[in-house]
Amino acid sequence: MPKVVIEDNLHAEHHGEFPDMAHAVAELKRRAAIPWDQPPNLAPCTSWRTCGRAYELIEYDDSEKELRRTLALEIRATGITWTLASDRRL
Repeated sequence: MPKVVIEDNLHAEHHGEFPDMAHAVAELKRRAAIPWDQPPNLAPCTSWRTCGRAYELIEYDDSEKELRRTLALEIRATGITWTLASDRRL
């Protein structure tokens, strides 16, 4: 079954598995509303005050082969940045 995974590529952390892109993006929208210094956005490293999260969306096919990896959302003390391409089907 195809799936989409959210991963923080700065800390190599798995942040959930979703049945499709729409569900994964909905979760990222939820996280974008949470402050950068609160879970799940609070970075796990000792330099969390200057760090952040860089959430990627990773799409897999039925055979678990990675199809695409896209940086989608960065959350830092300085603010949030959406980096999803405008042509994506959300």
